[in-house]
Amino acid sequence: MSATPARTPAADSPADSPADSSAVSPAEPDARRRVLLAAPRGYCAGVDRAVIAVEKAIEQYGAPIYVRHEIVHNKYVVKTLERKGAIFVDETTEVPEGEIVIFSAHGVAPEVHEEARRGKLATIDATCPLVTKVHKEAVRYAQEDYDILLIGHEGHEEVIGTSGEAPEHITLVDGPEDVANVEVRDPEKVVWLSQTTLSVDETMETVGALQGRYPNLLSPPSDDICYATQNRQTAIKQVAAGADLVIVVGSKNSSNSVRLVETALSHGARDGHLVDGADEIEESWLDGVTTVGLSSGASVPDVLVDGVLEWLAERGWEDVEIVQPVEEHMQFSLPKELRRDLRAEVGRPTG
Repeated sequence: MSATPARTPAADSPADSPADSSAVSPAEPDARRRVLLAAPRGYCAGVDRAVIAVEKAIEQYGAPIYVRHEIVHNKYVVKTLERKGAIFVDETTEVPEGEIVIFSAHGVAPEVHEEARRGKLATIDATCPLVTKVHKEAVRYAQEDYDILLIGHEGHEEVIGTSGEAPEHITLVDGPEDVANVEVRDPEKVVWLSQTTLSVDETMETVGALQGRYPNLLSPPSDDICYATQNRQTAIKQVAAGADLVIVVGSKNSSNSVRLVETALSHGARDGHLVDGADEIEESWLDGVTTVGLSSGASVPDVLVDGVLEWLAERGWEDVEIVQPVEEHMQFSLPKELRRDLRAEVGRPTG
């Protein structure tokens, strides 16, 4: 399951008055079949930056361009970039000496940068600036000798990268149920940070539980959960309140997409599913459904959502209403390495 950009219905949108999802059945001739389309949804600024970075690197330096791990967590995006000349690897050590490697939007630990240096690789760091912000917070609090409680999911690439910034100071807290296992050196010097793609509600529940144990727990100077994750969750809450079924487009390894489905189910949706595209939707999900809510995770291109809209329209769900509580205007500049001749720096000709 997954989540997508949360937005409030526009003032002139009929979505301001959610329909009673149990009042009618689509089998009835007069039933009004409609789609509540969440906005914002899809690409956030960090994902857009990372994907463009790979495309620009291939264009500027020539193929192949190596990418450590998936640049973003979306199957369609990864396969599209592979066709253009990207080669995805699990570890930096798999990249041939003298080649270019791009680090994904999720960020990497300092030791990965060191591996690249030892392997004489040119690097492009496509880490989302909001993740970089969390890394810097971890370094700063470690220097001040705080115990850092990192709220996040074990094994997620972003958590691994952040933990690597200060491994001796960071303890992972994987949800409210994990709070009882936390041990710190000094209850007066504890701070919490978080993975940027979490559920806002669950994160604050975890923070509340931690504050119950550590009343002087320090909070980060600004919210670590990224603006896009929050916006998509805000929107899906409003969509879920008026929907029988919620479909979120996104890959199963996308944390923010999974959170969207969970958020929809906890805020009124009777049913919710995460799909990579229209071909994964099952006709049976539409039984007894009048209103379908639709959103997409922050690493999902619009073409996949358009495919779902077409699939629904072919089955009678042609009426689409936008639910947009928030507008997004965030943009990030491309990695600075794209302004240099990296192939020349590692002694290889530009493609």
